Amino acid sequence: MLLKAALATALALAAGAAHAETDLKIFLSSQHRPEVWRKALDQYEAKNPGTKVTIETGGNTSELQAQYLNTVMSAKDSSLDVMILDIIRPAQYAAAGWTADFAGKDMSAYLPTYAEANTVSGKVVALPAFADAMFLYYRKDLLDKYKIAPPKTWDELVKAAETITKGENDPELQGLSFQGKAIEGAVCTFLLPYWSQGKTLVSNGKLSFDKEAAVKSLALWKGFVDKGIAKKNIAEVATDDTRKEFQAGKVLFAVNWSYAWNHFQGAESSVGGKVGVARLPAMPNGEQASCLGGWEFGVSAYSTHQDDARKLVEYLSSPDVSRFMAVNAGLLPTYGATYSDPEVLKSAPWFAEAKAVVETARPRPVTPRYNEVSEVIRTTVNSVLAGATTPEDGAAQMENRLRRILR
Repeated sequence: MLLKAALATALALAAGAAHAETDLKIFLSSQHRPEVWRKALDQYEAKNPGTKVTIETGGNTSELQAQYLNTVMSAKDSSLDVMILDIIRPAQYAAAGWTADFAGKDMSAYLPTYAEANTVSGKVVALPAFADAMFLYYRKDLLDKYKIAPPKTWDELVKAAETITKGENDPELQGLSFQGKAIEGAVCTFLLPYWSQGKTLVSNGKLSFDKEAAVKSLALWKGFVDKGIAKKNIAEVATDDTRKEFQAGKVLFAVNWSYAWNHFQGAESSVGGKVGVARLPAMPNGEQASCLGGWEFGVSAYSTHQDDARKLVEYLSSPDVSRFMAVNAGLLPTYGATYSDPEVLKSAPWFAEAKAVVETARPRPVTPRYNEVSEVIRTTVNSVLAGATTPEDGAAQMENRLRRILR
């Protein structure tokens, strides 16, 4: 009798284990529409009975998210199974041994730049979540009112801003907002006009710094402050500050990522239906350039459910979910064909022009020491905008510091 009872108990426990739920936790940015990702996850759970996915959100900047994830991964914490990563992070996390590979994954369906960003030393270390690039947002209603075309050069932007702000006579209307705070966005702030002059920063892992181009880049942004085109405390402005101020109707031109579009059209926006999108302006005799962004899904090397986590990431990175997030959250697809999808274009007509910007956007310097490179650039940009350093001294300091990092 005792043997039968023990056997029955063992069978019951085994049956319970077979039907036990697999609990997965995914980390998402609080700025990337987690409520819409939740709907996609609900669909996944419905198709995969026995799997439960919870969302953890945090950080409204790339730096804050990285600080948190670095702490979790350094501790070999198994509480996270999947994490969203800024496009600059997959190579770093793979080098640290923090992510699990996707062996045999075919990346040919994705936009090439995202296939490359997630492949390190021949291994696929993460899968694309959504694409991104920097755009110039502008008040279409005000440009139409003054019969001004979207600017193709920074000089044209200055003239347009001066004309419209003078005509509107609104002391709260800024001509231009961009990221001046010492955050990752300030790296792109520096690189946009630097690249426009045909220059590179890192080539084959070596520094290819052009000091004259760097001075012109820093001087351009400081000039916006000095001319009153940008506000005096632009050195305190982060990415979402730019978004909020433009959304409140207090900015004429704004440099920002694609996520801002959906906010601008929301019920709480003061500029719904009044917003245009264009490529970022060029320097004199230069080419228009944009900074490549985007976010990727990585599987934690410390997850105790790695196969289930990979399966979830495959789903979240699929064409169907990419299309769903484009339609419902305004997140740019990582599949080229999705940009011409009728339902996607009905939801976000500006995606028709966005594909060309994403495909031609330039990645930030590729180097294992990117964190140090980023810190040098963003702190220098911030110092110049705050008036603590001149563009000339800032460029010299930047060059010296980068040479010590990239010997």
